[in-house]
Amino acid sequence: MDFRADSYATTDVGCVRKLNEDRHLVDDTQFHWAVADGMGGMAKGDWAAEKIVETLGAVKLSDNLESALNTIGNAIEDANSAIASQSAVLGEQMGSTIVSLLLRDNRFAVLWVGDSRAYLWRDGQLVRLTKDHSQVQDMVDGGIITAEEAETHKLKNVLTRAVGIEENFGIGMVHDTVRSDDVFLLCSDGLYGPVPEADIARLLDEADDLEEAAETLVQLCIERGAPDNVTLVLVSAQETTILQLGASEEERA
Repeated sequence: MDFRADSYATTDVGCVRKLNEDRHLVDDTQFHWAVADGMGGMAKGDWAAEKIVETLGAVKLSDNLESALNTIGNAIEDANSAIASQSAVLGEQMGSTIVSLLLRDNRFAVLWVGDSRAYLWRDGQLVRLTKDHSQVQDMVDGGIITAEEAETHKLKNVLTRAVGIEENFGIGMVHDTVRSDDVFLLCSDGLYGPVPEADIARLLDEADDLEEAAETLVQLCIERGAPDNVTLVLVSAQETTILQLGASEEERA
């Protein structure tokens, strides 16, 4: 690919939950990263999140963007079937969100189900790439409430889509061109709940590297009570420099 990618991932159980039901995938070799958030109000949310990440981590991805996206989509559907089957065996419903980032050549693509998010930090601006599959997002889209009201609405954690809950759940997708110095953030709602987007942008701007940015974001969540598990993956893209072989005598002099 035309870009080199570096990544850093971290997770924390938070200040309230006893079990971390978040999972993440870091596959720097295949330029594929993901965050899954098991649904805490249901049985074995950690198992559901683990099943998604395990299924995604087992696939071999093509160098072709469209083919690789098709493979990822099929893997999410396979995980959906596996989770639904396990739910039937246990007699208890379980599910998970998923957000996945793929880089190919000079392109990126994000796939998601639920309210785990992907952001792009570019030229000093934070852009949300995903739209939550949630009741409050539907209310915002319908003009019933504002985006600001949605942040504190009592139904903000009620999802309209999740992996493992129903057969035809629908996978969201966006794709665009990668630029050098782009930074992608994948996260569970445990991050952006306590830490508004303005604070996320500020900390990304102030940090010297991905590790500092990630750990500072998690620490801020904890300082603010971290009512949920917190998981994030940061990925930076840098354009590669191709060394020209066979330089002229003048260039070597």
